[in-house]
Amino acid sequence: QVQLVESGGGLVQPGGSLRLSCATSGFTFHYYVMKWYRQAPGKEREWVAGVTKDGGVKNYAESVKGRFTISRDNRRKTAYLEMNNLLVEDTAIYYCKAEGDAANNEYWGQGTQVTVSP
Repeated sequence: QVQLVESGGGLVQPGGSLRLSCATSGFTFHYYVMKWYRQAPGKEREWVAGVTKDGGVKNYAESVKGRFTISRDNRRKTAYLEMNNLLVEDTAIYYCKAEGDAANNEYWGQGTQVTVSP
């Protein structure tokens, strides 16, 4: 059974930091690109960051570049999103996604809430 379980969300003040984790099981983790998305209230889900299968290449949305860092640990089958200098507009539900090579070969987590508020 495939599982992706996000954790690490919470309430933080502007300028603060959080580290999200995405623990996975039920599939061959290192065969999959890992991505983070977020969805703010009333908005569509948007891509935040991605990391290649070996962790060698990382990409970020412009809105988070320089503040967020994506990483993965293939031994632990876990992906991470380190978020620093958080802004109110970073408030959203954050989801991790595993993407395989074949079309429609993808898995989503259930999401974790991040709230940035004074």
